[in-house]
Amino acid sequence: MNIQDDLQSRWWQLEAKLVERFGKKPDMETILFMIGIQELGDIREKFSKEQKQDLMHIAVCTVLTPSGYYEMEGVDADGWPHFRQLKELPKYNLKDQEDFLKDHVLMYFQQRGF
Repeated sequence: MNIQDDLQSRWWQLEAKLVERFGKKPDMETILFMIGIQELGDIREKFSKEQKQDLMHIAVCTVLTPSGYYEMEGVDADGWPHFRQLKELPKYNLKDQEDFLKDHVLMYFQQRGF
């Protein structure tokens, strides 16, 4: 089994757990949205389009923090976390970018015992 096969296998396992938990298979945007809500700690029925984008940004920053790409600067008056980029993200083609993000999302869930 090569590294790519392992990543795909682990991703399918995560998707299966999320299907079991939520009843349908989420795409990457949905997974990032869920991570963003988890990190914000504010579950509400509606978010504006801009807030949804902000939640996905929070998720990306959060999952890339352990690899040293971001650090949390703090939380604003409304409770939204803000991050500072510490180093440039690698320049990958679209497929490798997706795999890079998948690997970090998998680490996020693993660190949280999911």
